Amino acid sequence: MQNRKNKILGSVLSVLAALLLSGCSAHIHTSSGKVPPGQAKKMTGDKSAKAYAPGQQKKN
Repeated sequence: MQNRKNKILGSVLSVLAALLLSGCSAHIHTSSGKVPPGQAKKMTGDKSAKAYAPGQQKKN
């Protein structure tokens, strides 16, 4: 009888520990993915950042 109680208690504690630990998570803050026009220019090697600036796009 004592052995059965230990098994039940062990399984309940295991489930409880799993639930408590599953709630833990690490949040990593990253940039939104938008790169400033000057940085995009540097990455591509272009001479002008005009093509990467939204306000400088020609509207049709």
